[in-house]
Amino acid sequence: MEEEKKSLNFIEQIIEEDLANGLRKDQIRFRFPPEPNGYLHVGHTKAICINFGLGEKYNAPVNLRFDDTNPEKEEQEFVDSIKKDVEWLGFQWDKELYASDNFQQLYEWAVKMIKEGKAYVDEQSSEVITEQRKNPAEDGIESPYRNRPVEESLDLFERMKNGEFEEGTMSLRAKIDMTSPNMNMRDPVMYRILKRPHHRTGTQWKIYPMYDWAHGETDYIEQVSHSLCSLEFENHRPLYNWYLDQVFEENDSNIAPKQREFARMNVSYMITSKRKLQRLVAEKSVTGWDDPRMPTISGMRRRGFTPTSIRNFIDKVGVAKRENLIELQLLEFCVREDLNKVAKRVMAVVDPVKLIIENYPEDKEEWLETENNPEQEGAGTREVPFSRELYIEREDFKEEANNKFFRLKLGGEVRLKSAYIIKAERVEKDADGKITTIYATYDEKSKSGSGTEESLRKVKGTLHWVSAKHAIPVEVRVYDKLFTVEQPDAEKDVDFLNFINPESVKLIQGFAEPALKDAAVGEPLQFQRIGYFTKDQDSTEDKLVFNRTVTLKDSYKPE
Repeated sequence: MEEEKKSLNFIEQIIEEDLANGLRKDQIRFRFPPEPNGYLHVGHTKAICINFGLGEKYNAPVNLRFDDTNPEKEEQEFVDSIKKDVEWLGFQWDKELYASDNFQQLYEWAVKMIKEGKAYVDEQSSEVITEQRKNPAEDGIESPYRNRPVEESLDLFERMKNGEFEEGTMSLRAKIDMTSPNMNMRDPVMYRILKRPHHRTGTQWKIYPMYDWAHGETDYIEQVSHSLCSLEFENHRPLYNWYLDQVFEENDSNIAPKQREFARMNVSYMITSKRKLQRLVAEKSVTGWDDPRMPTISGMRRRGFTPTSIRNFIDKVGVAKRENLIELQLLEFCVREDLNKVAKRVMAVVDPVKLIIENYPEDKEEWLETENNPEQEGAGTREVPFSRELYIEREDFKEEANNKFFRLKLGGEVRLKSAYIIKAERVEKDADGKITTIYATYDEKSKSGSGTEESLRKVKGTLHWVSAKHAIPVEVRVYDKLFTVEQPDAEKDVDFLNFINPESVKLIQGFAEPALKDAAVGEPLQFQRIGYFTKDQDSTEDKLVFNRTVTLKDSYKPE
């Protein structure tokens, strides 16, 4: 029992304590509450996996709740993309809800607070309010409107709602404590005037609730038992609880949500600021939100990352209270580990040089059997075409090489995968001395799997290849880190765009076996001996495009 307790993370320990203190299992409910003002990124995957993972552990419902209180930045496009990302990660929510569902209730509660003397309409600008709040080391200055008559605030708040005042002319503030060392408690703004259409409520509302006011009260309405958020909201917890106290009635049978915070996830060579991601898109440093170099879930999906690999990554990172920088290599390790199990093995040549087997009949072609994935039970086999003229990788051949070079060299032998043993005899070069063609001979009796003595003969190198006659041209996009430094936004005085990696993507023209014509967009593939790839959505019948997900191997080993 003691060992089981030790294996629980600190959030699970809190839940277990709550259960021991009277919380019923059927009262446990979680939520994932994104603001629909952008695409989800790698940092959000932690919150998604924590909330939905706890839902699975405790057999508890999880709401997908959109905190849509800012019509200036929110769009239906982002709502749709968020739903797609959560589903793609393999999670299913219990209810799809919106903070805007509760605008009327939130307004009525705000009116109640005004009547109780706990909120007032302030006619100062946001700049003046900020200045009066001062800093934690000195007391704030009370607004001259702080003690205005209740009836006056009620009248002004109603007129704010009706659109009688311009943006920025007044706001509704909670009356708490202007001397509190916690800045969030210094009469925070509850409502501001925004005459902007909302993606769900249209032009119905001219005032919108601030996040802190809407969030906790919405948790209460939904009866969320544990409101889990990132560490930046730790100082907001006293305000979260104070707001809840204002709506919690005596003899209320509902439970009060409990806010608890976990460390955000920062990954090296990535940024997770929505504002900065927006700049990357707006200034065309990337092709869009789903650019495979972006840390967005849609970008990672397009690059070929798998849901399982991301969930395994979050599991390895764990749930901590202290923030730290997670190595990008750990994420790539998890991707590589999963792709090794699920990716179909195919043959493609990304830097081709022609190889002609001179003693192979010109009019002959064979279809040779090869495994789809030796790591996956039941993956089966397929046939690949073989002919006299092939393409191999340019780096797989040298005219002269030492004994440590186990690929093809003049006078040397290698096995062509699933095919024959060949021997390089001579080369042809262009006027610049570049090799254009390698000429070789083959051992007719050395065919893989034929069972002959020659087929069992051992040679040190095995090369992949593509039949020139059957090859399909492909564009290969080789992706690298988007930034050249681990923390591109760490220096406040330096623009993070200065660290864009000019080599973050390379476009290469290659050839692939004909089976790749039928590959599905997003299907995981291993280009044998090269890396893991996936077919991109830019592909057409005339032009196939493949994105490199990760390299085949890496020296990184997780602790």
